[in-house]
Amino acid sequence: MIQEISIPDSLYEQASNLAQEMQISPSDLFSLALEEYLHRHHSQKLLQSINDAYADGLDDSEQAMLEGMRRHQRQLRVVDRSTTP
Repeated sequence: MIQEISIPDSLYEQASNLAQEMQISPSDLFSLALEEYLHRHHSQKLLQSINDAYADGLDDSEQAMLEGMRRHQRQLRVVDRSTTP
């Protein structure tokens, strides 16, 4: 599908030079760059959603699970130290 966009000449020149170095067309370079940008944007939104979900802290069941994992880790360290020569 062909779409038209307007970008500054200097940006196009830089992109065109890079595309030539990469031995791809400027259109392919713009597609790759936009794909990468959209992926990063999606990842940032996902991270923000996760941060928002945990912003109010852990509930009781999550706190209990965390304490259980910490106890387990401490036990693993004790076992590891006792088996290390």
